[in-house]
Amino acid sequence: MPAHVDASYILKKPLLSEKSTWAMNEQNRYAFIVDARASKDEIRAAVEKIYKVRVEGVSTQRKKHKEKRFRTGVVIPADTKKAIVKLHKDDKLELF
Repeated sequence: MPAHVDASYILKKPLLSEKSTWAMNEQNRYAFIVDARASKDEIRAAVEKIYKVRVEGVSTQRKKHKEKRFRTGVVIPADTKKAIVKLHKDDKLELF
């Protein structure tokens, strides 16, 4: 992605699940759904810019979706990318 892309286009939404909520509270790790073309450096910069925190590490995962069959045909959902961001021990995010 170009360097002039706004940070709000890189981070799509926080991922709130039972596992990610546990990681928030116990390990200071936060999960986000991000743009599939974003690199780890761009994700780090976007989190630091939007939430004003220090990021120690970023890990990413790609999820390839399987096709779903319906009466009207076959649908293939778009692939997604998840980023798990580890924050500095003194920083916290207030997501909700």
